[in-house]
Amino acid sequence: MPVFRIGETELDYSLRRSSTAKKASLTVTPQSFELLVPEAATESQIEAVLHRRRAWILETARHMQARASAQVRVYRFVTGAKVPYRGRMTRLTIEPFDGSLVEVSFRNGFLIKKPAHLAPDSADAVTESALRLWLKRRVRDDAGEFVRRHGERHALKPRGIQIKDQKHMWGSCGQDRQINLNWRLIFAPKPVLEYAVVHEMCHLKHRNHEPEFWNLVGRVLPDWEARKAWLDKNEHMLGWEKVEPST
Repeated sequence: MPVFRIGETELDYSLRRSSTAKKASLTVTPQSFELLVPEAATESQIEAVLHRRRAWILETARHMQARASAQVRVYRFVTGAKVPYRGRMTRLTIEPFDGSLVEVSFRNGFLIKKPAHLAPDSADAVTESALRLWLKRRVRDDAGEFVRRHGERHALKPRGIQIKDQKHMWGSCGQDRQINLNWRLIFAPKPVLEYAVVHEMCHLKHRNHEPEFWNLVGRVLPDWEARKAWLDKNEHMLGWEKVEPST
């Protein structure tokens, strides 16, 4: 079985052609994935699908691996369930459709289109991985917006922003001027995420938490204390354990 490499990760990969398939579709397991394509698909078309979906493949496989090793229970992502988003519980609507990958959109709630061919025992894991990837992209977009809003005005311009799955911190600022943010900040209200971004931006000038650091935070965000207090009080709520069942 050929191996597909994504960065330092290797996954077994199988290609299957079908005379009845109308479009490409992917099936992912913790250690491998299968790409099903129409019989007439060209090599360049196949490579384009793999390149376009590489982040989704990696994200899905990693979280399946984590559950398999830690035996973490999968929360039910069904119509009527609610997940935290920007400080409030937000309803999910799940719709089966004829596509090959889970599609996520938001308008007064999450609409998640789930491929009808997904096996029931993997549907929740695949849905969660797609939603997690969508949320990470929102954190990155929001953080970029806050850097543009405050960076030039206060001479606080990081080299870049990375969104990470950090277990014990909300963010960090490296010596290379790279800001790292915990993707779970998307569960908090947007002003709280803004505080976390500004906090790390201010470490570009002050590497510690001395009074000069907090004075700078206050010049950027005069109400930073209220935002920090919300995070300190509610940090235990910012995770999938807050997925509520459908009602």
